[in-house]
Amino acid sequence: MIGPHQIDYVPGHNLLADKVVVVTAAAGTGIGSAVALRCLEEGARVLISDWHERRLGETLEKFAVDHGSNVAALACDVTDEAQVQALIDGAADRFGRLDVMINNAGLGGTKSVLDMGDDEWSRVLDVTLNGTFRCTRAALRRLVDQGGGGAIVNNASVIGWRSQAGQAHYAAAKAGVMAFTRCAAADVATHGIRVNAVAPSLAMHPFLAKVTSEELLAELTEREAFGRAAQPWEVANAMVFLASDYASYLTGEVLSVSSQHP
Repeated sequence: MIGPHQIDYVPGHNLLADKVVVVTAAAGTGIGSAVALRCLEEGARVLISDWHERRLGETLEKFAVDHGSNVAALACDVTDEAQVQALIDGAADRFGRLDVMINNAGLGGTKSVLDMGDDEWSRVLDVTLNGTFRCTRAALRRLVDQGGGGAIVNNASVIGWRSQAGQAHYAAAKAGVMAFTRCAAADVATHGIRVNAVAPSLAMHPFLAKVTSEELLAELTEREAFGRAAQPWEVANAMVFLASDYASYLTGEVLSVSSQHP
């Protein structure tokens, strides 16, 4: 096994120059804020969104220091269809169009199927799977109305392929995101729109460390070939690639961003 080693942050190369990007669940310290920042560093204009308005405002303030008017924010609960539509309309109102939709919003939790209530199951699926559907549908309609082209990037998870105790609701939702990605890609290929997803394994950030036991984190880290978790920006790099023209012939794909052993 390769031991943990220092990795250097990769500078931007204008991969998303002049594109307008919307990112859900972009507040805080996880993959959403990392991919929003990467998009800004790659030359995009970015509308960040989250249901938590205070954290969203703090994230906007932080990003605006270096990126000024290229970043804006709009609160959105992805379980609310009206708010989702307002988010997509907001991107066009602020920046004139939409080019990329990055669906990062998701909800997890740990509960055995034996003890899981209908409300817990439904809440995770409503945010993680149905929210991805709502945002994708609204974004695709906008992209088609603009004449086609553009990209959707969904955040799935390796748990959509693999089993883990206590994660039945989350795994089902993420497996659904993968299947939805493949089918949505087929629906809009004739419009020149690409729909892809990433499937990260373990991306370490303060919120994950707060809600996950040290024992489980150690176990998950041990499965990684590099002997460490990914940094959120490493997952973001893969999402930026899928959003960019470098992925012009990729659609309906789920890209594993993981070094986990099978």
